[in-house]
Amino acid sequence: MKKVKGQKEKMLAGELYVADDPKLYAAHLRAQAILARFNATPADAGDERRAMLADLFAQFGDGTVLKPTLRCDYGFNISIGERTFINFDCVLLDCNRIVIGNEVQFAPGVHIYTATHPLDAKQRRSGVEYALPVVIGDGAWLGGGAIVCPGVTIGENTVVGAGSVVVRNLPSNVLAVGNPCRVLRQL
Repeated sequence: MKKVKGQKEKMLAGELYVADDPKLYAAHLRAQAILARFNATPADAGDERRAMLADLFAQFGDGTVLKPTLRCDYGFNISIGERTFINFDCVLLDCNRIVIGNEVQFAPGVHIYTATHPLDAKQRRSGVEYALPVVIGDGAWLGGGAIVCPGVTIGENTVVGAGSVVVRNLPSNVLAVGNPCRVLRQL
C-alpha cells in the first residue's frame, strides 16, 4: 500500500502543499519562539546565540557567526557550514532546504526565499503553495539587500552585488549583479 505524504513531505518534495497544516504550524511556532529569544540577546551573548541556532537549524557550523535579527519559517530546513558570517537583518524563508556552504559571507539584509505560489489565481487563492531549495556554494559573498529566489543555486566563490535579485542559477567564480542578476565577469 502506498503511504500518503504529509504536508511537510510534500513541501520538501517541491509539491503543492497546504501551509496552514497543524504540524507545520506547530513547527513554525517553535521556530518563532527560538527566534524571539535569539533576536533579543545582548551583543555579548555569543555562546547563548550559538546554542539557540544549533537547536533551531539542521546544521550550524563551527566558527559560524549569525547576527540578529533573523527571520525564518521553521529552521530545521537550514544548514550552514563552517566559518560563515551572516550579518544583521537577514531573512531565510525555509519552506524547503537552504544549504549555505563554508566560508560564505552575507552582508546585512540578505533574503533567501524558497517559498513560491502558483501563477493561476484560483489555485493560489485555494491556499496551496510550493517551495524549491536554495544552495549557496562555499566561499560565496552576497552583498547587502541581495535577494535569492526559489530554486536557485549560487556557485562557489561567486560574488553577488548589493541589491541584486537572483532568479537563475549562477556559476562558480563570477561577479554577478542587477535585477535580474546577471554575470558581469569571471573572477
